This record gives sequence, structure tokens and C-alpha cells, in this order.
Amino acid sequence: MRTERGKLFVVSGPSGAGKSTVIARVMAARDDLAFSVSATTRGPRDGEIHGINYFFIDHKCFDEMIANDEFLEYAEYVTNFYGTPRQAVMDKLASGMNVLLDIEVQGAAQVRERMPEAVTIFLTPASFTDLEQRLRNRHQDSEEMIQSRLERAKSEYRAAESYDYIVINDDPDVAANELNSIITAELCRTVERIKYLEV
Repeated sequence: MRTERGKLFVVSGPSGAGKSTVIARVMAARDDLAFSVSATTRGPRDGEIHGINYFFIDHKCFDEMIANDEFLEYAEYVTNFYGTPRQAVMDKLASGMNVLLDIEVQGAAQVRERMPEAVTIFLTPASFTDLEQRLRNRHQDSEEMIQSRLERAKSEYRAAESYDYIVINDDPDVAANELNSIITAELCRTVERIKYLEV
């Protein structure tokens, strides 16, 4: 049987929603899903590794990649840029591997425009109060940065209705199970499985 093209999954949500934790649990549970590593101009946080969590690059390099149309999507978020290198994603999809992107809402809109077949999932805590508390409990940002992230989150919430699914992350295990179930259900759609019924 020929190699079928993989499916693209996009996860977005406000800073502090717990996307990385939930996604890590889903990735550990599946062998049919590749994580797309984004490039960013921000510095690494404690424990983050270049090439694993992000490709940490400077603004000049990022600008050159934009000029060369090397990003599937890119966006500015709180003074830093984030982008998805296009070729790595396309190569994985062409090989039959499913790919998951963890990207900003602005970038997800670009992917939806370029690849409308992508499955989009918005991940968030149950309330805005919970989100603010999570940002404060991380002890990573100044008060000014926290307020900036919260203002950004308000606009991101307004974009949530354009997503295919919404996952509420009150409990990372439950949220991971929901995300995993969405991926499984999408891969079981008739359009994906009808080939097995050929006679």
C-alpha cells in the first residue's frame, strides 16, 4: 500500500494554559505523531534545550527565514517572534507521519489559511482567573509581563470559536486524554479509513 499523507494537528492557547505539559503526555502515548519544533527569538527557559523545545535563534536569522519564505507560519508574541519551519513539517506529512504544532493563535490562523485541512484545538484553563493564577505561580515574569500576557489572552479567547475543538485543562491527565481522543477520532474518519474497504 502506498504511504498515505499524514494529518496536521494544531494546538493553541494562552500562555499559562499548560500546553507543553498536556502535549508531552500525548506525545509519550503515541508513536504515530511527530512534534514540530518551532523557532523563536526568545531565550531558553530553565531546562529547555535547543533543537528539542525550540530552535533558539536571533532576530537577524529569523528575519532571513521570513524573507526566504521558510516558515509555515510565524507570529510576534510579547516582543519575541515564533515560527514553524515549513520544510520539516511538509517532509513529515509526506512520509505519512502525523504532525502536531504548538503555536500561537495568530500563527494558527495562518496555518488554517494555508492548510485548511489542519485540525485545530484550543487548550485553556476553565476560567480567566485560573489562567492568571497559573501565570503568577510560574514566577517567571514581571508584573508588567503578566499583564501583557493577560491582555493577549483576552484576544486569544475571542479567537477560540474558530477552532475545531476546545480542551479544558483543569487536570493535565484529563486534558491529555481529551487531546489524544481528538487525534484518534480524526484518524478514524471515514475519509481516512474508506481505503480499507476497497474490494
